Amino acid sequence: MDKFQAFGKNISASFSPFAARTQQFVKEQLGQADEKTQLPADYIELEKRVDALKQVHQKLLSVTSQYSNEAYDYPPNIRESFTDLSRTIADKVTLLSHASTPAEAQAAFTAPPSAKPQPKTFNHAIARASLASSQLLAQTHSSQASEDPLASALEQYALAQEKVGEARLAQDAQIQSRFLAGWSTTLNTNIQFATKARKSVENSRLLLDSTKAAKKSAIQGRGMNPDDEGQLSEEARAEIEAAEDEFVNQTEEAVGVMKNVLDTPEPLRNLADLIAAQLEYHKKAYEILSELAPVVDGLQVEQESSYRKSREGA
Repeated sequence: MDKFQAFGKNISASFSPFAARTQQFVKEQLGQADEKTQLPADYIELEKRVDALKQVHQKLLSVTSQYSNEAYDYPPNIRESFTDLSRTIADKVTLLSHASTPAEAQAAFTAPPSAKPQPKTFNHAIARASLASSQLLAQTHSSQASEDPLASALEQYALAQEKVGEARLAQDAQIQSRFLAGWSTTLNTNIQFATKARKSVENSRLLLDSTKAAKKSAIQGRGMNPDDEGQLSEEARAEIEAAEDEFVNQTEEAVGVMKNVLDTPEPLRNLADLIAAQLEYHKKAYEILSELAPVVDGLQVEQESSYRKSREGA
């Protein structure tokens, strides 16, 4: 029986602060609280800055999280078969180069997969469509002496677009590991620590104000002036001072946590990594297309020349 009573006292002791804080919170919400301890202006400013930082992380992550979705730019209106996604463009071009008849070319184009399905990105989709188009033109090209210039250009374009697609996937991997991971950690760990610290400050403030309110109520119950602190007993003073000390300690700790969150260079470092990954991707895309452009231009000039000669001969 004694153990049960002791257990009950422990439960009551742990529940009482919670009940006191809850009662004080309800009073404040209803406008029935006599007083509310004000937080320092510097502390409130830090809270605003942390809240702004949290919103910044949430906003940017809601957009950049798409880098974790391989098909974020994959056209929703196209339908590609398993055969379309079976091999890389480079593999198919190599197989087609060894084909000597239309039947062999078709067999090479629909060869069984050698690895996992190809990526569903916009660039890869363009590459597959370009190679398929090139093959269609090649199969219907009447002249055996020369290649169809458009078919040849489309094949080169397909190879280039596949390289651009691979560069985009490399960019996405870098962004996931160096930006998304870092900003998610800041949001879900560092800022969350600040949120917990601020909650502790609010709890200690509510407990302080509820303690003050309870002592004033007790004085008023004895028919005395509740604002006369001289009527407080030594025990009551000690309780209020203990609550004040806890409030001050929690506030100082929260200030330190919030300053650490706001001062850390990690978010800016992560943003620099995001930009670097994007820059590298666009640089590679530029280089790949810069190599392709003169090749296609050459085919175009050659075809125009042949076209003019044929017209002059006619």
